[in-house]
Amino acid sequence: MAELEFERRLERLFAESPELADAGAFAERVERRLNAGWTARRWLIGAAGVVGGVIGASQLMMSGLFQRVETAGDSARFLSTSLNHLSTTTDWITAVSSGGAVVWVAAGLAVIMMGFVLTRVIGEI
Repeated sequence: MAELEFERRLERLFAESPELADAGAFAERVERRLNAGWTARRWLIGAAGVVGGVIGASQLMMSGLFQRVETAGDSARFLSTSLNHLSTTTDWITAVSSGGAVVWVAAGLAVIMMGFVLTRVIGEI
């Protein structure tokens, strides 16, 4: 029985702990150390972002992406002018089947659309 009484008394003492005299100074010191750490983390994350951006940009330039985009733009312009000049459905089917780049442009747009859908779904979760 003495143990149960001791346990209850001990719980009350921990629940009603007195405030220390230097509690304010301690809290300020801890807060200052936390803020200093966040400043260093912000600088480190920013530097890593800049390095990653430079590496990504150089990879894009080396991969020939800009030439591919220009080719896709030419294909889109060709498709646009072809569709303006076509008068019947059979002519349109012939133009689409003969222009392989048109299919790739459509596939690329479908992939981009799926990317937008995926980001929307992830954002909703």
